[in-house]
Amino acid sequence: MTDPTPAAPWTHSVLVAQLPPESSLTLEPTEETRAALARHVGALSVPELKATLELVVDRKGTVTVTGRLTGRVVQACVVTLEPMESAIDEAVDVRFAADAGPDYAPGAEVEFGYESADPPEPIINGRIDLGAILTEFFSLGVDPYPRKPDAAWQPGDEQAHDESPFAALARLKDSGAS
Repeated sequence: MTDPTPAAPWTHSVLVAQLPPESSLTLEPTEETRAALARHVGALSVPELKATLELVVDRKGTVTVTGRLTGRVVQACVVTLEPMESAIDEAVDVRFAADAGPDYAPGAEVEFGYESADPPEPIINGRIDLGAILTEFFSLGVDPYPRKPDAAWQPGDEQAHDESPFAALARLKDSGAS
């Protein structure tokens, strides 16, 4: 049976049993991985990306990962279609638990309130995939509608500035087209 969840473009699996109680980790994806991340979010490129993380393992085996994901992404401006560069700066704060309980099984519906903490991510086969989680944070940090600060939509020559958008329809009706 195949996994219905597509693989993340960035993977970095860590064996929880080998983690000290507290550790620091810096991850920088390869050029190939940055290209895959760009495709993943529909960007032109990801010139740089870096995650600086702190990992804390408690007595129950729960792993708390905090830190920052920073970098740059090049996207096409939604107005001019010209390449533009944007900064990525996302705070990372995620918990992983080996036994999150039956309510937190992968694919299960989870209910939680505004003030309750997010459910922990699962530790699968004793491992956590930091790259997959960082891919999610990266995806959330990319502007879905990037726009250059000075970009403004200009109507084409065939459309007068004061003309109603329905004027073209009226001309078609008057000319007898249906």
